[in-house]
Amino acid sequence: MKIDPSHFGFPEFSAGSVWLVGAGPGDPGLLSLLALHALQQADEVIYDALVDARVLRLAQTGAVLTSAGKRGGRPSPQQPDISRLLIARARAGSRVLRLKGGDPFVFGRGGEEALALEDAGIPYRVVPGITAGIAGLAYAGIPATQRGANSAVAFVTGYASSGALPADIDWHALAKGAPLIVVYMAMNHLALIAAKLLEAGRGRDEPVIIISKATTPQQRIVELDLAKAAAGAIPADIEPPALVAIGRTIRLKGVSA
Repeated sequence: MKIDPSHFGFPEFSAGSVWLVGAGPGDPGLLSLLALHALQQADEVIYDALVDARVLRLAQTGAVLTSAGKRGGRPSPQQPDISRLLIARARAGSRVLRLKGGDPFVFGRGGEEALALEDAGIPYRVVPGITAGIAGLAYAGIPATQRGANSAVAFVTGYASSGALPADIDWHALAKGAPLIVVYMAMNHLALIAAKLLEAGRGRDEPVIIISKATTPQQRIVELDLAKAAAGAIPADIEPPALVAIGRTIRLKGVSA
């Protein structure tokens, strides 16, 4: 599908600028039209490891595709190096598309890149994407909120830059205030997270769902309860990326499938 920008009033993707674009969690159908427009205009696409290969095939012919994927526990480009690359390619006159899985500003380090571009005087635009915490639940048939069931949902990360569980999350407050908790990058510390929520008063039989490779043809769902998660009864063959949701709203699974 080739977009005619004049039909939509899309902004110009100017040479020497960077667009920070969310590619969504996997399914190319979840791309926004503005993200597709950027793919069809960019001279260079610097993409994350979680960007689906089918999305990359939408880039214009001749675009330079560069992987800048960061995966926990594996050799990966460092964030300052990625920011310097964006700045250098923009200063060379390219239209640079920084393509990120999900949404650039939801656990995606897009804010760090935007600050680096701002400091360097590089013009940039942010194009939001659908985050896995919304789309993954929907593709599993789970509403993020449901009248009469829950009126709040919390999105947290289970993985700090050090590799440990983030120290600044108040799990007791979350347990009391968020009926549904959605945890990104949780698998390395899921047993600890579940134990902290049990300690804070959540029920042992509270449903937990793990969604692996959400919205892709390889999507896999595992269901258990909080007590089993705390005991480490987690399938060893779950492949990242994986999203974890905890809360009784999960029992509504299927209402939106």
